[in-house]
Amino acid sequence: MSEFRITHRTPLPVPEAWRRITDWERHAALIPFTRTTVLTDGPNREGTRFVARTGLGPLAFDDPMEITLWQPPSPTAHCRLTKTGKALTGWAEIEVHPAVRGPGSYVVWREDLRITKLPRALDETTARAGRVVFGYALRRLLK
Repeated sequence: MSEFRITHRTPLPVPEAWRRITDWERHAALIPFTRTTVLTDGPNREGTRFVARTGLGPLAFDDPMEITLWQPPSPTAHCRLTKTGKALTGWAEIEVHPAVRGPGSYVVWREDLRITKLPRALDETTARAGRVVFGYALRRLLK
């Protein structure tokens, strides 16, 4: 299993951090060679589907996802994405909590990312790469 966890403290209040993190099309602007298309009408909710297409030309692949849990801020926010593709499988969970001390919020991003054609022996490498890529995107989304 290539599960990883990223945490990030931000001065943003929970509703604003949540809005930025769940702007799926904005994720693509921060991850090189990626384009995201939302397939269902807004607003976000359980059942919302979108596809992140990553790569160049024939080396590109789709990462279709569906929101299977949607809990907007009250005061904590939580969503779960299920990956439904052929190349990538797994899930991601994003939580935004009020900061324990002072203003701002605390974000937790957990993901289990499987690249279907890779042997399980490379799961730790996949998890490390996921931490780097999604950690970078998370920091940029919250900037």
